[in-house]
Amino acid sequence: MSQFLYIMQFDQLTTATHIGILGGAFDPIHFGHLAIAEEARVRLGLDVILFIPAGRPPHKPTGQADAEQRFLMATLATADHPRFFVSRLEVDRDGPSYTVDTLRALRETYPQAVLHLLVGADMALDFPSWREPRTILSLARLVAVTRPGYPIERLQQLRETPGMESAEILTAPGLDISSTDIRARLRDGMSVRYLTPDAVAAYIAKTGLYRSAGRNVTL
Repeated sequence: MSQFLYIMQFDQLTTATHIGILGGAFDPIHFGHLAIAEEARVRLGLDVILFIPAGRPPHKPTGQADAEQRFLMATLATADHPRFFVSRLEVDRDGPSYTVDTLRALRETYPQAVLHLLVGADMALDFPSWREPRTILSLARLVAVTRPGYPIERLQQLRETPGMESAEILTAPGLDISSTDIRARLRDGMSVRYLTPDAVAAYIAKTGLYRSAGRNVTL
């Protein structure tokens, strides 16, 4: 990345007044993640979206890709979008990647911005069991992202939880893509074209990530 481009991107983050936060294992990142981010950016009027690959997800294991590989794939996937950025915050942090710790760090780094935490619908329903949920709500606006056909009543009940009355509900494009399915396809030597950006698919093919012994990845 050129120094000029880096300075431009840094300026966009430091001057942003509304930052969307999308965390996850991104193992691997795919078009479903990118569609959610773009829908949130446009519908909520966000200046930028910050993708934060988890270093050590506390609640679920990752696949074969380590934190550095997942960070690189996220960077490749978002490189052509001028308002998408990828953070190393959790990749470089020791220990489990807890959302509350990440938001505290982001609040210190970007004190001028309103943070919007984008969370999948099913994860949002478990939000009261997260570490320090009230602190999270004091640091960021919670946005529960759902898909067409999802029973919206379940998320509306979420707003009845004390402290969560201001949670937003966002319906994003219903792309039925998951990292788990992509990894399974790759283990079977099947194509993942049109499920994840070409740059990510090419990186996976080059490194042999997620591939079963003796099978080649089909681009």
